Amino acid sequence: MVMNREDRLVPRAVGRELAPIARAVEVIAKSIEQGGRLIYVGAGTSGRLAALDAAECPPTFGVPSRLVQAVVAGGRRALTRAAEGVEDSPSQGANDLAARKIGARDVVVGVTASGSTPYVLGALRFARKRGAKTVLLTSNRNSPARRAAHITIAPRTGAELIAGSTRMKAGTAQKLILNMLSTAAMIRLGRVYKNWMVDLNMSNAKLRSRGLRILEEATGASAAEAKRALSQSGSLRVALMMLKTGASVPQARRCLQRTGGNLWQALAAHSAASVKEARAKRSITTAPRKPGLGKKI
Repeated sequence: MVMNREDRLVPRAVGRELAPIARAVEVIAKSIEQGGRLIYVGAGTSGRLAALDAAECPPTFGVPSRLVQAVVAGGRRALTRAAEGVEDSPSQGANDLAARKIGARDVVVGVTASGSTPYVLGALRFARKRGAKTVLLTSNRNSPARRAAHITIAPRTGAELIAGSTRMKAGTAQKLILNMLSTAAMIRLGRVYKNWMVDLNMSNAKLRSRGLRILEEATGASAAEAKRALSQSGSLRVALMMLKTGASVPQARRCLQRTGGNLWQALAAHSAASVKEARAKRSITTAPRKPGLGKKI
């Protein structure tokens, strides 16, 4: 009961940080549009939560694994077992980011509940020197890492039920905010249509069935129509464009290519083009005839 009562404080703490979260989402979406990446950096629980969010982006949004990455102190080994000793080196944080060739188009999100993890501080400072946008996600409003961050997100989750165990309320807040950062950015980039995943990786029978169901629900098509469009296009996004607009596979692909894959923009552009074409046809059929036209000589 006590733990549940404490956990209920987390969503309210996150809700009070919506303004900086929104600013971070804007920065992330803009950077990705310009060819950049979203790079999380963390240690311990923070690093593992960041790795989880990064790993979920390709199957959920159909993006390449390089687009959203997690740099964790201690590397892959630290994902399954504690490696606290490696958290103490700011130079290692900088070196691990340097290995990812961080540049001005990237966004680096440092995740540290205490706000004082040397590995994360070193990474943020290095990223800022390289011209990258930096975001700090912490539960410590007085974190020294604030000076290295363009945006700070600091939910006040309060003391933990087990003192010092930041995998609890602080970790829950981090999970919620990481979800918001990646999901809202992908929505801004048109990787979601309304509340449907239109880029999920249909790698097994369950996901293929889910993809067909999404097509039916999102377009009103029959099961047979959805299956045929998906079979012809090989892409959930292209199939949805076909079913919503009546376009052929090449037409749907060209329309999506012109908008950089943004489905919302592609649908809007197709709709605008259709309206323009309809108006042009009406103007031709209703244009007044010149005197003498149509008369027999």
